[in-house]
Amino acid sequence: MHTVGVRQLQKNGKNSSKSSPEAGLSETCNRPKVVDLFAGVGGFSLGAIRAGFDVVAVIDLDKHAIGSHRKNFPQTKHRRLDIRKLSGKSLLKIANLGDDKLSGIIGGPPCQGFSRMGGRRKNDKRNSLFFHFFRLVSETKPSFFVAENVPGILDEKYDELIQESFRLVCEDYNWLEPFKICASDFGAATSRTRVFFIGTHSSLKSKLCVSDFTAKSERKAASVRVALAGLSPHVLPSWQSEKSSWRSIDLVESEYLQLINRHCEGSTGDADAIRRFTEEREISGWLGTRHQPEVLERFAAVEAGHTEKVSRYPRLSWEGLCPTLRAGTDSSRGSFQAVRPIHPDENRVITPREAARLQGFPDWFQFSHTKWHSFRQIGNSISPLVAEAVLNVIHSRVRELQSL
Repeated sequence: MHTVGVRQLQKNGKNSSKSSPEAGLSETCNRPKVVDLFAGVGGFSLGAIRAGFDVVAVIDLDKHAIGSHRKNFPQTKHRRLDIRKLSGKSLLKIANLGDDKLSGIIGGPPCQGFSRMGGRRKNDKRNSLFFHFFRLVSETKPSFFVAENVPGILDEKYDELIQESFRLVCEDYNWLEPFKICASDFGAATSRTRVFFIGTHSSLKSKLCVSDFTAKSERKAASVRVALAGLSPHVLPSWQSEKSSWRSIDLVESEYLQLINRHCEGSTGDADAIRRFTEEREISGWLGTRHQPEVLERFAAVEAGHTEKVSRYPRLSWEGLCPTLRAGTDSSRGSFQAVRPIHPDENRVITPREAARLQGFPDWFQFSHTKWHSFRQIGNSISPLVAEAVLNVIHSRVRELQSL
């Protein structure tokens, strides 16, 4: 896999942003193939590609998420489907693997029903999607699987669901006890913690263990200051449209920005977005929020690291971490807006681009042109830095996995 950072992208200019489809196909043809279920905007997909996998197909029911994912992963097959109605045979047909084997299934089943922030109804229909993830694993028998969710899924009330799901794969897979990973341990500027469920085919000779994944990386967690470097704090409420969301940035050379802005040649990225990033130093997502005067007054009274008492919005601290970014609810549940942190200095909530930086997404990565869907896409997504770290461990065994 060939990756380039900000500086290399700028040197390469147009050549980096306009890789031909033929070049991309030649680069990905020898990579292990994975499918991303509940793909969302593509945090897991980006991590997989950076770890050396080829994301051949993604499935999601949200049309806005699929649309944004398609922009960022133009060579991947996209299907807007209800996974509960999808068979393993149909999934393999969508993946169109030819003579290749499906190496892995990755994904983050919807977490809202398990979240300790929500109603946590045991019979929430979305909870069954966790089961269907494992059903598709059992029907396609890839070399490995990786699922992630919120810590609340480990509460006793969901034991039956987890056991029922694991029974589908226990005979064919060696699976690890569920374990937690905090995004800041792998360099992200957020304290977001998620639970991982990982299994490898039983014919794999060497076994993985939890410590392979939970050992802290050598990367130091990025502070809010490091993550937002180069982004102007001045955002106007009138910046509401897709056109006005594009703004110039200051070029700041930092380990964090080099880390998140790496680009996998021929595999990811919207050509125009990469061109504007590399040639014009412009990025999207600078969408302003119109706050009422009384809200601005309340925000002004909140000190860094504290929470506004009415809205419960936390003000970020420059030297601290961002708390877990939440997605809010979809239209079927009232379209409620998630809590959005207040900027460390400005009396406003953060923009989608600032949220993306904190979560570890590249500056060239594209989200919805609306604030609501952008924040839902970012809040629902795994940090690409965490996805890459987890899948790097599995990719290190890729030759053995491919030989199954």
